[in-house]
Amino acid sequence: MDNEKKEIKLDDTQRVRVLSPGMLVAKRFFRNKLAMIGLVIIVCMFLFSFLGGMIIPYSQSQVFYATETMKKDYAGATQIKDYQIYAAEGVEIPSDAVSKTILAISKKNTIIESRSGQLLGLRKLADNIYEMYGVEETRNPKALKSEQHEAAVKVGENYFEFEDVAYMFDRSSGKEKLYVASKMAMVCQLSVTAYKADTAFSYEFYENAFKAISNNETKIQADGVSYTIKLEDNAAMIYTEDGTEYAYISNMNINSVVNGVTLTPGFKEAVQLAIADGVDSFEFANEGEEAETYLLTRKDGQYLIQRYQETRVIDTYASPSKEHWLGTDANGMDLLARLMYGGRISLLIGFVVIFIEVIIGVIVGGVAGFFGGWIDNLMMRVVDIVYCIPSMPLYLILGSIMDHYKASATVRIYMLCVVMSIIGWVGIARIVRGQILSLREQEFMVATEATGIRVSKRIFKHLVPNVIPQLIVFATMGLGDVILAEATLSFLGLGIKYPAASWGSIINAVNDSYVMTNYLFVWVPAGLLILLTVLAFNFIGDGLRDAFDPKMKR
Repeated sequence: MDNEKKEIKLDDTQRVRVLSPGMLVAKRFFRNKLAMIGLVIIVCMFLFSFLGGMIIPYSQSQVFYATETMKKDYAGATQIKDYQIYAAEGVEIPSDAVSKTILAISKKNTIIESRSGQLLGLRKLADNIYEMYGVEETRNPKALKSEQHEAAVKVGENYFEFEDVAYMFDRSSGKEKLYVASKMAMVCQLSVTAYKADTAFSYEFYENAFKAISNNETKIQADGVSYTIKLEDNAAMIYTEDGTEYAYISNMNINSVVNGVTLTPGFKEAVQLAIADGVDSFEFANEGEEAETYLLTRKDGQYLIQRYQETRVIDTYASPSKEHWLGTDANGMDLLARLMYGGRISLLIGFVVIFIEVIIGVIVGGVAGFFGGWIDNLMMRVVDIVYCIPSMPLYLILGSIMDHYKASATVRIYMLCVVMSIIGWVGIARIVRGQILSLREQEFMVATEATGIRVSKRIFKHLVPNVIPQLIVFATMGLGDVILAEATLSFLGLGIKYPAASWGSIINAVNDSYVMTNYLFVWVPAGLLILLTVLAFNFIGDGLRDAFDPKMKR
């Protein structure tokens, strides 16, 4: 007999008989393949979120940049249509001189009267180039009969000089009027650009330069200095005697559209030549620099000058690579890093919310179920009221308040946990109440009352432990719901905000159909993580429910 006892080995049935209830539950749980799959997934998610964030070299808010060659606006060119007035030193030009000049030229008048009553005279030198004089009507028959007057009439001039006095005459009214004239300004549709920024032009320079252009002259004198003029189409280059570039005159306004960039006269000349030649591009190099290609396009009656330039830009929607295994998002941030850090927030919110829900639900449900009567009725009415609170409007109000006060990511997490917990505990309270109502009349509870154990101890030491299996199942399956709710709120812009990340906020960044269809790597990984996590918690919850069920096979 002794030998037979020694040879006996415990089979599975005999072994189960000696297991504790907890070990029996664990054995049933670990036999569930889906529960094991869910447990493995959750462990991997925790390692991915908490350990991965420490390993990866990037932070969740680190922005990455890339260098791209882009076509950028550099300058604009427009033909000068408004008349420019270059006044002589010490001369004050009437405020309406330009408008009056345009009107007079269009009507081919030579005498202008300003609003102040001042008379002005225009002398045409060439197309769109005029001299402006201050004039006063006078009577001098001798001057009208002079050879100088007759010569001026023959050539179509309205200006002459007689006995060292400048005169202008007007025949538009049918009767010739004579005026004494004094120089005031040059009026033209030309701009003058100096080659050196500190160069200041005198009125004598403007006058002689414009007169030389009108007469197709190649030499001028101004301020005791000789200059050479090289005439081009609608433009002129002016050089000093030693051949140094001094000024550039053009009928176009050419200005830079880039802050801090001043266009050189040489560049303006190149633009002018390109426009005259009708080409789409040209090359230009400033002194000591390499030649660059500029693009010339006509846009809305103006000319736009562009160039290709290497620019440091945010590396948005970069495809997966060695540097960024899952690519980058719309803000140029590494998606893998944001998924890791985002997992921390999603999992943290899930566990914190469930923990608070269980605490509140156990207290309310335990007290209501144990005492019954008016206490039960009162607490269940509170449960009904909380249950009837519309969650989405509450989240919308909360989100608006936090946006108004520009709440930080940490505050948003706390507020989200509190509000979700306040709304979600009612289900647990009802489960606990129902279980305690069925347990409080059993023999072991009668025994605790007979022995004089205090009420709190009877509830939380003898009743609640018997509800724990149901609580574990409910909490486990509720974790997935909380994570899914947080993702939904973040997707709607009510949860975690940039630059902090959660899986829901990552998906929220995909706000248009183009990005959703063309950049799958931006939102698909986050969606898969949410799906796997929720599914894993449901697998674990199902496994625990089956493990706690005494009717399940061993």
